[in-house]
Amino acid sequence: MKANLRLAALLASLALAGCLSNPVQMGSPEAKTTATGAAGGATSSGANAQLERCDRPLGTLALLEDQNSDWYRILTGEYRLTSTVPLLRLLVQQSNCFVVVERGRGFQQMTTERALEQSGELRKSSNFGKGQMVSADYGLTPTVIFSARDTGGMGGALGGISRHLGVIGAIGAGVKQREASTMLALVDNRSGVQVSASEGSSSKTDFSIFGGLIGTGAGGGLGGYSNTPEGKVIAAAFTDAYNQMVRVLRNYKPQQATGPHGLGTGGSLGVDGDRAPSAPAAAPTRRRR
Repeated sequence: MKANLRLAALLASLALAGCLSNPVQMGSPEAKTTATGAAGGATSSGANAQLERCDRPLGTLALLEDQNSDWYRILTGEYRLTSTVPLLRLLVQQSNCFVVVERGRGFQQMTTERALEQSGELRKSSNFGKGQMVSADYGLTPTVIFSARDTGGMGGALGGISRHLGVIGAIGAGVKQREASTMLALVDNRSGVQVSASEGSSSKTDFSIFGGLIGTGAGGGLGGYSNTPEGKVIAAAFTDAYNQMVRVLRNYKPQQATGPHGLGTGGSLGVDGDRAPSAPAAAPTRRRR
């Protein structure tokens, strides 16, 4: 028992010493998510090697995040994470599958500059005239379905079983698992037709011996749970969803219309006592005199 305590004290001291001596690292690999690097035009740098890419863009795209939804309130409140838009902006531009156009907070700045020009406050050569904004062919809507903490069921349990477990109990207390599931929906802005929808998922198991060793009493230690943010799991789930969407869009075929004059002119599901919605109306018959 004393040997285990000495080992725990030694390892804890080494961990603390490492924390105190490590300098600040710019571009630290431990702080990166699956969305990493940069993008400028059609050029990307340091992008995730697993991110799907296109030879040329399929159109322009605006990101539409419902910040009044329940999942967004949980994301920013309980998990203390920020908007998903910057993450998706990076993924989309690095993939070169769409050109991102601004329809978020930056759009307010665009309108402000135009208002300043109309008021005469800007220089004459500022050129903020009409007819320069690019339309958004598509809208991409993200949704976080769920993000669960400690789904593995091992965290904290082994650490409090018995004081005599020592190091073994501490190791078990340092195992935590997290999972996340996300969805993306792509809608054609001109017709309102959904073009594509995809689901992505991600899971991560954190293992930390030091977090468990420090708390071998009842309740166990937090382990790696506090060291890796839930945002990394959600970022990986969105990357997975976007990759799956790009794969199906490479072989995209539009859904065939059921109506006589295209989509929205009648479906193929009729109701009792009426003609099928897609069937043309019968021509009126003339009465014989």
